[in-house]
This record gives sequence, structure tokens and C-alpha cells, in this order.
Amino acid sequence: MAAHPVPTIDIEPFVRGGEAGRDSVAQAVDQACTETGFFAITGHGVSGELIAQLRGAAVDFFALPEPDKRAVERPEDRISRGWNAIGDRALAYSLGNETPPDLQESFAIGPVDVPDAPYFTCGRARAFFAPNLWPPTAPGLREIMERYYRVMEGLSHTVMEAFARALGKPDDFFDDKIDRHSSSLRLIRYPGHVAGAAEGQRRAGEHHDYGALTILHGDNLPGGLQVKLRRGGWIDVIRPEGGLICNIGDAMMRWTNDRWVSTLHRVGLPETGDVSPDRISIVYFHNPNYDAEIRCITADDAPARYPPSDFDAFFVDKLMRASYGADGPPLGTDDC
Repeated sequence: MAAHPVPTIDIEPFVRGGEAGRDSVAQAVDQACTETGFFAITGHGVSGELIAQLRGAAVDFFALPEPDKRAVERPEDRISRGWNAIGDRALAYSLGNETPPDLQESFAIGPVDVPDAPYFTCGRARAFFAPNLWPPTAPGLREIMERYYRVMEGLSHTVMEAFARALGKPDDFFDDKIDRHSSSLRLIRYPGHVAGAAEGQRRAGEHHDYGALTILHGDNLPGGLQVKLRRGGWIDVIRPEGGLICNIGDAMMRWTNDRWVSTLHRVGLPETGDVSPDRISIVYFHNPNYDAEIRCITADDAPARYPPSDFDAFFVDKLMRASYGADGPPLGTDDC
């Protein structure tokens, strides 16, 4: 499989430029989201030092003794908090595909600086605003993850503004739909040495992301991120130097009435016999407010392909399938 880089977009003209610069970036984003749903960004302003610090903290956390990691093991209802052991999830389950569990371990947090108000504490909010878990034996992890999370909040807002302009909407179109966003940040270790993998087993099975936008920093190593093209066939995604990889999820595909594509992707295995270091990924999943109405943005009076739906109505189902499979229990979404 040959490497085939996704489009690289310098977003600095959107951040600092005038109308022409913002239009140019929005047009490039529209083309990328229509063709592959993936693009790389440069000129994003995220400090390379910050990324390196967080990556180092991830390596240190995953090197902890297993009992220390189990002290912050993901909750029994399997929401995205805490540590997931290798084999704890199978992302292909979210599409109804029964596969061996994924060969990865991860650590996840949700929103930081959460107000003590009913919107964030009611039963419906549980899947999105549950308390974060922090390992006592890795005291510096919280500070660096929260710092990175806040930087991603700002960057994702900028990209969402570009999305709005690309769709012919005012730049602030999404603002009231993400002002209480339910995003998560996940650190992932993909083992570099994989022995005895089952048939069809990968480090991340084929899946779509579920939310609006994903922003990824991943190591460029063998057996890395692969994306399925609309015309068929898989490509290897190579992150440009200093860049970040972005892709849209199912919520944004639905929002755009399938104009943009939420693309199948996966993380493969190193070739048998290859000696490869562990692959570390830092993934920020930008999700709308859990009660944001996903109403199709249509062009030229085209009919809507989906009825209006609150974000959590379809997100929670996919989240549970990735952990339990098709027979997983629902996670409560009672009204606030």
C-alpha cells in the first residue's frame, strides 16, 4: 500500500487573514471534506513543545505498572474516562462488524472546567460530563492534558468557523451548538511488537468517528493510520512535519446532508518481523453540545436525508457498541 498524503491546508490565513484568506481556506476545507473527509493542517499555532510534553507524559503513563493503571480503569458503564486495557474495545463493533478486540490501550478525559449546574450534572449529561479520573502515581498528567485540552478547544472553534464558511453559513453558525461542547481527549498506545494477532485483528478496527471533528497527532510509523477512499482502496496517511490530521465524523456528515464524508479508517499492524517502537497518538474528539440539534444543511432545496436529531440520540449508541457490541446496554439519556 503506497503512502498517499491527505491534502495539507495552511489555516494561518483563516486565523490572521482578511476575507480573501478566510475564503481560500474554507474552499480548501470544503474540497477535502467532500473528497476524503480527511486533511492535514499547518499554521495552527499549537506549540510543538506542548505536543512533545504531552506525548512524553503519555509514554510515562503507559509504562506504569498495571495496578497503577487499573486504579483509573474506565467506569463500568464504559464511558470515555480513564484507562482502557489492550483488548477492552473493538471499534469495528460500532458498525455492527464482529471482530477480535483492538490491540491498543488508552487513557481518556472529557471536558475540563465543568460548571456545577444541572445541564452538566443531570442523567442525560452522564455520558458527556462524567468526572475525569487521574492516576495518583502520574501527578503531572492532569496539568498537561488539561492544558492541551484547552488549546484544542480554541483550535476546534477555529476549524468549526471554517466549516461554517465552507458550507455557506456565517462564521458563527456553529457557536451556539458547541458552546457547551462534550469533547474528549484520548491518549493511545499502539504496541510496536504484536505477536499472535488473530485473523482480522488490528490495532484499531475499521470505523467512522462519531462526532463533528477529530484532531490527531500520531507518530508516522509502519502500520499507522489508513483511510478508505470514496472510489475504493486504502491509503496510508502521513502527517506532515509540524502538522495535525483532521477528519470529520458522523455528526458532521449528517449535518451536511452527506455532502461531506465521514470516512472509514483504521490502524493496521506492523509487518510481521518488523521491529517498530510503540505508536503514540493524541486524539481530540470535538463533539457538539449533547442537546445540539443536528439538522441537515441542504443546498439548492435538496431534500434532507435525515430527520432533525439531538446529537446524543445517535452518539451514545455508537459509543456503547464500540465497547459491548450490538447487544450492549443503553446508557441512560433521561432528560435534565
